[in-house]
Amino acid sequence: KEIYNVSDKEYESQMKFLNEVLELEEFWTRPVRNLSLGQRMRADLGAALLHNPKVLYLDEPTIGLDAVSKLAVRDFIRRQNKLHGTTVLLTTHDMQDIEALTERIILIGRGKILLDGALEDLKAKHSALRRITVRFAPETPSPAARPLPEGIVLLSGDEGRAEFGVDTAQHSVSAAIECLTRDIDVRDLAVTGQSTEELVVSLYEEFRI
Repeated sequence: KEIYNVSDKEYESQMKFLNEVLELEEFWTRPVRNLSLGQRMRADLGAALLHNPKVLYLDEPTIGLDAVSKLAVRDFIRRQNKLHGTTVLLTTHDMQDIEALTERIILIGRGKILLDGALEDLKAKHSALRRITVRFAPETPSPAARPLPEGIVLLSGDEGRAEFGVDTAQHSVSAAIECLTRDIDVRDLAVTGQSTEELVVSLYEEFRI
């Protein structure tokens, strides 16, 4: 408060907000050595944001945290950005952090910027693979048993379920679905793209990092 010349009014308002979203009051009189890792992370975030900075730098903010603490930290970062317009620069290897928080990613390898752009744009541009999961009636012949055209491969299959990989550079999703579900009693169908983790791995392979 004193270092950043935060007024008493601003201090009270910000502390109320920080306590509400980070639940600091439950441990703020406890010695630091007695805090859990999740509590220390929440305290560090509170201290960093007491003066409501315009830019917040976070380095692996959820590393080592349990699932509950990770969700709390991610939710807080989103709220801080939305309510106060804080720019958050986040370095992380946690793909769930990326999925949950980022609008723009910068991929760095060997000290160079390899890619820079919106996550969804990067997925669309660099990932032609789609997964189609078909759940069908057990008495129906499995679509995995039929010959598949080039560009469609069976990834996994068991009774009543089959998962396929589709190269959308060769087949549209609708054409692949028509091919895979013809004459089959379909109970459920899902189409998913490449995960962020798979995308990053493929990009590192592409750039030979």
